[in-house]
Amino acid sequence: MPARFQPFFSLASHPEGLNIGPFRIAAIFCALSAAFAQSPPPASPPVITLEDALGRARQYSGQIQTANFAVRQAHEDRVQVNAARLPQVSGLNQYIYTEGNGTPSGVFVANDGVHVYNEQLNAHEELLAFLRRGEIHRAMAAEAVARARVEIAGRGLNATVIQDYFAIAVAKHKFVNAQASLQNSRQFLDITQKQEQAGEAAHADVIKAQIDAQQRERDLADAQLAIEKAKIVLGVLIFPDFSSGFDVVDDMAAQALLPPITEAEAQAKATSPDLLAAKSTVDQAGYDVTVARYAYLPSFALDVWYGIDANQFAATSSEAQATGRSTLPNYLVENRQNLGYVAQATLNIPLWNWGAIRSKVKQAQLREEQARNDLTVAQKTLAANLQAYYAEAQVSQNQIASLRSSADLAAESLRLTLLRYQAGEAIALEVVDAQSTLALARNAYEDGLMRFRVALANLQTLTGRL
Repeated sequence: MPARFQPFFSLASHPEGLNIGPFRIAAIFCALSAAFAQSPPPASPPVITLEDALGRARQYSGQIQTANFAVRQAHEDRVQVNAARLPQVSGLNQYIYTEGNGTPSGVFVANDGVHVYNEQLNAHEELLAFLRRGEIHRAMAAEAVARARVEIAGRGLNATVIQDYFAIAVAKHKFVNAQASLQNSRQFLDITQKQEQAGEAAHADVIKAQIDAQQRERDLADAQLAIEKAKIVLGVLIFPDFSSGFDVVDDMAAQALLPPITEAEAQAKATSPDLLAAKSTVDQAGYDVTVARYAYLPSFALDVWYGIDANQFAATSSEAQATGRSTLPNYLVENRQNLGYVAQATLNIPLWNWGAIRSKVKQAQLREEQARNDLTVAQKTLAANLQAYYAEAQVSQNQIASLRSSADLAAESLRLTLLRYQAGEAIALEVVDAQSTLALARNAYEDGLMRFRVALANLQTLTGRL
């Protein structure tokens, strides 16, 4: 026997013969059984609820992250505006060398010496800024707009997730319907074959039943594909890395009640981020007008410098230089103090700028008017969406019982048609037509359930319940 076909052990060649072989075999099987018993079972796919899907989508959505970045940037704008109202401190470090020309000041007479050292701290404050709060209020309104847009993006994402979530549940229901339709078709095929063998049916009936069964098999494959595609679409939204290995909670048939229209309207107005964003935009535009009018007012600034501005880098100068910095000749001043302070107050009054300020104020007023128009449009759009979602949910809820009754009637029609066919009172085409009618009625019922659940979820999103 070639070496590659030799067994890894041989009972016959064992020095103790067959007496020990069975025990070793039992030991090997026990060890393998223990190893398989210790291995963990395969993990089941996670089951996602609608609330989980909405939360995951908000966590991983690029649109939500972009909106959150906008909020953070608006917050930093508010911090900067608030900081601009407070006193500012800066340090000046400067050395100026001027070409000498035989005079104390050198070539450039603006420099009072060949060597000039500036080491100063400056404190600057616009005193009237404490009275002007338009900038900070405008920044706060801009931040409120950014926060509202986060919720707007979130609610837009909710609509997509809700649609994709219930699409998976409906696809699973339709898969079950396709299985039932295939079973009915195979049952009818079996009946036609038996009746053909008994001479009670033509071969054309068998062919018709075979064609219908093949179509039902293709429908079943398409239903399975629809489940996978729906999971792929939702998986892109709710996982950080793409995954379709999950399942959803099937609560399509759960009872749900519509709130009164007046209650829904009040909740929609109270929680609408679109209205909040529009109102905050109006506030922001109003503060733009206020800030633009600040240009008509004078500005009053106070500056204080402390440090050295001298020809020597020293707190006290002892060298005799005729620089003209003292009222006495420099050689008569033994020690001149270089370190000190100076204060300056500046009042700037705007007098004439060819209507530029007036134009800026008018421009800000136009933006405010546009923001008010946008608010009106947002209010009308909210009312229209509320009416549309409520009517959709109400009509679809009322149709659920009718769709269920149609599916039950279609099932009864198929049963009676099949009995008539077996009694020779109906043709195969009637049975196939009854089967198609039942499949359509079942799927229509599932579509009706999805229509109601999606409309209800959209209404709950609009009223802030999701």
